[in-house]
Amino acid sequence: MTSKLNYHWQSQNVKQSGVDDMVLLSKITEDAIVENLKKRYMDDYIFTYIGSVLISVNPFKQMPYFTDREIELYQGAAQYENPPHIYALSDNMYRNMMIDAENQCVIISGESGAGKTVAAKYIMGYISKVSGGGSKVQHVKDIILQSNPLLEAFGNAKTVRNNNSSRFGKYFEIQFSRGGEPDGGKISNFLLEKSRVVSQNENERNFHIYYQMIEGANAQQKEGLGLMTPDYYYYLNQSGTYKVDGTNDSKDFQETMEAMQVIGIPGDDQTQVLQIVAGILHLGNISFIEAGNYGQVESTDLLAFPAYLLGVDPNRLQDKLTSRKWSGKNESINVTLNTEQATYTRDALAKALYARLFDYLVEAINKAIQKPYEEFSIGVLDIYGFEIFQKNGFEQFCINFVNEKLQQIFIELTLKAEQEEYVQEGIKWTPIEYFNNKIVCDLIENKLNPPGVMSVLDDVCATLHAKGEGADGTLLQKLQAAVGTHEHFNNWNSGFVIHHYAGKVSYDINGFCERNRDVLFPDLIELMQSSEYNFIRSLFPENLNNEKKGRPTTASSKIKKQANDLVNTLMKCTPHYIRCLKPNETKRPKDWEESRHQVEYLGLRENIRVRRAGYAYRRVFNKFMMRYAILTAETWPCWRGPEQQGVLHLLRSVNMDNDQYQMGRTKVFVKNPESLFLLEEMRERKFDTFARIIQKSWRRYIARKKYEQMREEASDILYNSKERRKNSINRNFVGDYLGLEQRPELRQFLTKRERIDFADSVNKYDRRFKVKFHEASNI
Repeated sequence: MTSKLNYHWQSQNVKQSGVDDMVLLSKITEDAIVENLKKRYMDDYIFTYIGSVLISVNPFKQMPYFTDREIELYQGAAQYENPPHIYALSDNMYRNMMIDAENQCVIISGESGAGKTVAAKYIMGYISKVSGGGSKVQHVKDIILQSNPLLEAFGNAKTVRNNNSSRFGKYFEIQFSRGGEPDGGKISNFLLEKSRVVSQNENERNFHIYYQMIEGANAQQKEGLGLMTPDYYYYLNQSGTYKVDGTNDSKDFQETMEAMQVIGIPGDDQTQVLQIVAGILHLGNISFIEAGNYGQVESTDLLAFPAYLLGVDPNRLQDKLTSRKWSGKNESINVTLNTEQATYTRDALAKALYARLFDYLVEAINKAIQKPYEEFSIGVLDIYGFEIFQKNGFEQFCINFVNEKLQQIFIELTLKAEQEEYVQEGIKWTPIEYFNNKIVCDLIENKLNPPGVMSVLDDVCATLHAKGEGADGTLLQKLQAAVGTHEHFNNWNSGFVIHHYAGKVSYDINGFCERNRDVLFPDLIELMQSSEYNFIRSLFPENLNNEKKGRPTTASSKIKKQANDLVNTLMKCTPHYIRCLKPNETKRPKDWEESRHQVEYLGLRENIRVRRAGYAYRRVFNKFMMRYAILTAETWPCWRGPEQQGVLHLLRSVNMDNDQYQMGRTKVFVKNPESLFLLEEMRERKFDTFARIIQKSWRRYIARKKYEQMREEASDILYNSKERRKNSINRNFVGDYLGLEQRPELRQFLTKRERIDFADSVNKYDRRFKVKFHEASNI
């Protein structure tokens, strides 16, 4: 295995850039951490460790060290043998899953544009390369890898801060057989940013698929879908941005269609997917004018094409966009809508179509790879990053809440839980102080005493049925009453401020209630259920006749449930962490903005301090014994005695220094990875010895089989052909025809350790006389 001392990404010359594990920093300050990361970044080292946590800085360029050579280098290597790399973390996850028979997960966190999605791709690519399998396994691998371009096309978009920003959360579980072969998978998606379908900020784009389709569709597809240039569509022309540097929309469209094919989406359904995407674009061009006190479609000619693509009647489409059926206790009436309400209805239909289409694609991937039962799994969490824009709305509030929950997991498992474990196990330990952001999570999601922001928001949405008139103002008043005195909450002119772990974020209250209610009226569901296309009808399976009346589910309650379900899933796995940093806002390589670092809010300093004082490895006694019992004859195959004494016996057998480990009540704690690797190296040597014994026995067995085969072949050749001593053909070779063992007078001529292979009586002749004597030979 090539070592770190003679390996360099770009040359054979040794070049040290800062420290690759920041536990080794001489000063533990934010400035020292930033300086080390900057130095490494400028020298093209984008990965750095804090113990087992990987820090990744977005280089904004393709780096040269993601080839098959690096995959081979990191496979099976200890963490400290090679420079920090995402492949090292990926290999560690895979090997831990196989060794400990425990599910693993990696939590990738950081700001939008910090490189989380790319990190997730490299992890899945590495695992695909190092795991074995036949044709079925290869099919699963293909689907896992092809799901990336498909979900990115429909779920990613250009934002001000990131050209390929994930506008949804994704938790991808790669499922494995007990032999370590990926034979299944499952995707869970969270809170797609539906509002992007109908509006975008300046210098942003809608979801990639729109631009891919317009640029990449062939002439026949363009004619069938009525595709024009992007500036023709209201849902695309609001931001004035249609191109992204370094992105080939036409090429990406071909990859998206190929991905649908690999995943197994039928050709007719692929056509329907494109029809819905195009239908949404045409739907957005339907505008409304005021006629009296109600709204009407400005140009009825624009109804025909979206109605055709969606398979509905144009007149019925017009009716459902401009009126709504209200159901009372005994009767229902049609109410005409004003222009604002009609526009809201049109946008609600467009968002619902897109969101359900996205859910269909996720489900199609799951159907193609999901196993009926679970064995082992590695989960990869790629979720939208923390966002602080000039204007932050409801979507940023939800996104930042999920990131707050992920930070809580990091704190719980790397800072809080680690220190609590030392106390529980009776390990000598000096506590490290850190900021626990649970107080911020409670501020947002508490149900009572006091109610959190989301609970107050849901209450306001439930009591005010009007489409937002005065609702946002009422929300602000109730928030002030409920949490106005909270140390992490402030009011401001247009909304409120929350002091997140990542800093203060000001949220504009305008539109909070409307977007939280997220209502899709029954009229629109009925309209889509009247489509002539089975595919579109399948996206709207509601049974409106038997629908239970009650408090509707809000967007915030959905994201709160999803976030807590995700946390529960992650807590059942052995977690690994990648903390992604964005070095600049220019998206240019080798550009480091001194003010642009997220070291403080990511809690890297506290992480280093806890890690520096702590232990790199801990295992319960029985699992440690199972792993390393093979090292000594006393512990293999069974140790007779207390497990703790067995662990101590093993540690002493490899001469581990006493200051490198502590014995807890139920676990052994090993301080440095190098000490752990000493155990692994001794274990490998034992296996090597046993392998040689097995090889020797196998070769002896093969040689005997070969000898017996040759003897049989010789017997067949001589059968019926030997005249003298015919019966000797199948007689076993004796070797000692003199009976040396029973004749001590002859044994005296032999040395004590001399082994006789053949002994017989022979006649020797010379020129003068004949002598008869015995001769033994050690042939």
